[in-house]
Amino acid sequence: MTKAFDQIVDFVATGALREDLIRFAADSETRERVAWLIQKEKADGLLPEETSELDDYMRLEHLIRMAKTRARRNG
Repeated sequence: MTKAFDQIVDFVATGALREDLIRFAADSETRERVAWLIQKEKADGLLPEETSELDDYMRLEHLIRMAKTRARRNG
């Protein structure tokens, strides 16, 4: 499991409120890691495990964006 996945699981486990979800963002270490993976993918290509890590993050990012959109709409 990636650090980003752990962050989201921990966030959900806290019983976060709608407002918390809307404000949720990955920490700087995770954002830097994802930026590095994207840059490496464009420049040199990724190893299979790095591709998997980036794919996981992108799915999680999509899930959080969808949840934030619904939280705002239902607020």
